[in-house]
Amino acid sequence: MSTADIFCLKVTLDDVEPQVLRRIEVPANIKLDRLHLTLQAALGWTNSHLYEIRARDTGWGLPDSDWPDGPLDARKAKLIDVLEDIGTKSLRYLYDFGDGWEHTIKIERMIASEPNVAYPRLTEASGRCPPEDVGGPWGYAEMLEALDNPRHERHAEIREWIGDDFDPRAFDPDSLKAEVAKLARRWSRKPPARKKRMV
Repeated sequence: MSTADIFCLKVTLDDVEPQVLRRIEVPANIKLDRLHLTLQAALGWTNSHLYEIRARDTGWGLPDSDWPDGPLDARKAKLIDVLEDIGTKSLRYLYDFGDGWEHTIKIERMIASEPNVAYPRLTEASGRCPPEDVGGPWGYAEMLEALDNPRHERHAEIREWIGDDFDPRAFDPDSLKAEVAKLARRWSRKPPARKKRMV
């Protein structure tokens, strides 16, 4: 009988319509910096801004010596340890401090890893990720309103910036799954064996 070593996560982008939701399976011992990269790939973000993963009042991200009260080092924290130490089954994920994209991460259950499957793995995706630098949920709502209304004062400007074919419901979940699978392959590679030196 195998042990439950995989967390099934439900990730929702807050305050955005249509809903952006992802279900991801990650190793229980994944470090938070890799969880961040997994979330970026699964959601479709570009990893071009700062982030913070929060469990109650504690946050992890990129440490900054100029900001001593800033987040703890995400490279040094494992997901299972954070959940057990804090005693929670949900996390907050903030991406882009300027736009303020907030995500809710719920741990739905733990399962046993499947043989010959590389983790993390994206198992479900709905809703297209908003474009970067659009101004957060409020700016995104305004953008969609302008796109939908040819009489909106910013319609032409937004169309030119975002393109004619932007549809918040239309996206390619397979490309997101492929991006997450690329991370899984990279992280599961065994380092090459060192050759013994002849004496």
